Amino acid sequence: MKGCTTEMKALITGANGQLGTDLCHALASAEVIALTHTDVDITDLYAVKSVVSLHCPDVIINTAAYVRVDDCETQRDKAFKTNALGARNVAVAAQEAGSKLVQISTDHVFGGIERPKPTPYTEFDTPAPVNIYGMSKLAGEELVRSLCNRYFIVRTCGLFGVAGSSGKSGNFVETILKLAKKNNEVKVVCDQISSPSYTKDVAAIIAKLITTEYYGFFHIVNSGTCSWFEFAKEIVGLADLKAHVTPVSSDQYPQKARRPHYSALDNYHMRLLGMGEMRSWQEALRDYMISKGHI
Repeated sequence: MKGCTTEMKALITGANGQLGTDLCHALASAEVIALTHTDVDITDLYAVKSVVSLHCPDVIINTAAYVRVDDCETQRDKAFKTNALGARNVAVAAQEAGSKLVQISTDHVFGGIERPKPTPYTEFDTPAPVNIYGMSKLAGEELVRSLCNRYFIVRTCGLFGVAGSSGKSGNFVETILKLAKKNNEVKVVCDQISSPSYTKDVAAIIAKLITTEYYGFFHIVNSGTCSWFEFAKEIVGLADLKAHVTPVSSDQYPQKARRPHYSALDNYHMRLLGMGEMRSWQEALRDYMISKGHI
């Protein structure tokens, strides 16, 4: 790329989110251009092209997204404009600049298969989203694939990070802790299975991945699977709180957006490449809780 230095330069969108924040830490040895929505609106193609042209990054990591799953059902245009067209805009700019692109996606692209699934989804399983959020993120994946030559589409799941999600005002861990401190009982769904993941761990793998040419799809999650009920029980137990965590079915806890009953992910591509296993979600959760001062 003309005008670029030999030092790796990484441009991160959504840099004030929990994953974006940990990516800035994980890439501390690189030159990082950390951009928030105030700095660049990814739904504006010309704004994206302008900022990419200005900084000439070696890699762009697009963490910006509309992640309010329930609101996506009623704000369909906003969901597709951000998650699909926004991803397209970043892909077009990356292709023009010759930059590698990391597009962050989600486990919500899966879950549409009604039959029980015995094992987590790999990168080679066929997506089947059940809600608008998942549909919009899948559309973003497809646009990146068609418009950019050097891409890593990273699907992750159930993120929790020290910075908290800027789009959700926290994360599941903090929500459960808040409820458990105020109430004697906390009801949590027990029939939605996923792969909770610490953004610190996800960011560390992405930092390694972008130094390679292993383009394609990657699932990056902490190892193991659990229901949100099991996750909540672990959180409350680690914090040594007295609240009782009660399992309920999804039917007993209706939400605007349908959730996948099973959307656990398997880091299969990483394993095929010999990149090693990630630590368990329980170990990652303990690390997070210590970092936040909860234990």
